[in-house]
Formats: sequence, C-alpha cells, structure tokens
Amino acid sequence: MDRTTASWRNTTHDWAATVDTGHLALIRSDPACFAPGGLSHLALEVIAYAADEAEAREGGGRCTVTFHEDGSVSVADDGRGTDTRLDAEGRPVKKPVMATKDLRFFDHPGAQLLPDGQPRRGMSVVAALSEWLLHTNRRAGGAWTQRYEHGVPATGLNPIAGDGTTGTVVHFRPGPVELRSPDEGTVTGLARLVTAWPYLSVDFADRRSG
Repeated sequence: MDRTTASWRNTTHDWAATVDTGHLALIRSDPACFAPGGLSHLALEVIAYAADEAEAREGGGRCTVTFHEDGSVSVADDGRGTDTRLDAEGRPVKKPVMATKDLRFFDHPGAQLLPDGQPRRGMSVVAALSEWLLHTNRRAGGAWTQRYEHGVPATGLNPIAGDGTTGTVVHFRPGPVELRSPDEGTVTGLARLVTAWPYLSVDFADRRSG
C-alpha cells in the first residue's frame, strides 16, 4: 500500500485500494440483480457520473451516448475528468472508480435511484459486467487511457496527448450476451429517462447497421 494514497481522504472511493476482486466477483455472479434492465441500466450508471459533473458546473454539461456495431456503448462527457493525483514517487494515480465500490451507493440502503427506478450502485457494476472497458480521462493536468477486462485493470495508465479539453469517455462492451444487444426501444427509452437530469444535455448516436 502506498503511504501517500492511504492518507488521501476518501469521498466516493477508497484511494488505498486498487482492485477489489471480491466486489467485482460478487457483481459478476448475478448480472440480473446488478444490471436490471440490461444495457440500458449499465448506460445509466455511466451517465449518472456525467450528470454529477454537470450538476456541479455552472451552466450544466453535455454528454454523447454512442451505440456501436459490435454491441459496445460509449459515453463521452465534458466534465473535469476523473480525479487523478500524484503519489509519493510522482506517479499518476486515478481514483479507482472502475475496480472498487462507490462508497456512497453500493449496498447503501438509502442509495440514490437512477431514472429507471433502480438503485445506483456505481461504475464498478459496468466494469465488472463488461468483457472490456476503456476509460479515457482528460484533465487539466494530463490525459490517460486505461483498459479493464471484467473490471480488472489490463493496463496501467497510458498517457495520451492532450487536446485542450477535459472530460471522460467510458467505452464498454457488456460480457453477458443478454446485456449486449439492445432492442429497438433502448435508444428511445434512454432518451426519455435521461430527461430526469435537466442540467445534463444528452445526445445519442446509433452506429449499428440496420
């Protein structure tokens, strides 16, 4: 355990933990419980973080939800990017939002409800139930990308060139087949549900054939 990260104040996630394998395994053991409504619910779990950023920002924020032909979905927002700090050795450390539980919501009896009426549990649900997930993170101090497989980091933080913007892109492909293929009403249904976040403007792009 890095002494620097162990001393950082935990607000949404435990900075001292990199991966909580037991937590991820619990989610993977019951997709129907943790992703009721399938792909639509997983997308809402991600969009909720964009909504958090938009609510905290004067003038609100935007995000784009894209359905890709391979069954994956990406959510790109214009927020501040996921909190990333330097440890005692000067190495960047990203808040472990994908591989550990969200302390505010997971297993919390008073957890916030998502617009589909289901409890919000956090981004780790999406990561754990995804065959792969790519998190691209742009902040004022730098930009990185990291790949996860079934919630477990498959790479470190790989630096990428900055482009003058901030925000995140979460691109994921659900592992269970039943969570991967949205029906024709998924986009329409999501478009209706996200209006529950009036400070977040959401655009949709459907790149699936047919």
